[in-house]
Amino acid sequence: MKMNPAAKCSLPIALFLVIAFIIGCATAPPVDWNNRVGHYTYGQALNELGAPNRQSHLSNGTTEFKWFLQPGGPAGTPNNGMNNGFGVGQNVSPGFNDRYLQLTFDTNGMLTAWFKNY
Repeated sequence: MKMNPAAKCSLPIALFLVIAFIIGCATAPPVDWNNRVGHYTYGQALNELGAPNRQSHLSNGTTEFKWFLQPGGPAGTPNNGMNNGFGVGQNVSPGFNDRYLQLTFDTNGMLTAWFKNY
């Protein structure tokens, strides 16, 4: 019995699609912020997270930056006022229970401390 050429290709294509789906759905490992202290720069944070939502200059010369997370979005998704379901120019003010990532950088732009509440 001869197989149709399309039937011969369907099994490898189906396997490829299943493998691609599984790989595409895999979640990235969580960031180990402890290993980044002393090695991670503010420039790298900007590239990875985008512009922060808040910043505070502290009396010891360091600067704290906060990235608020999108409501209902996955942990680690910064909320920079874009694509958050609100109209142009509107943004949600962060509240007491909002989830955020806070990174503290020294005067040279090197990460010295971090905190997250998500």
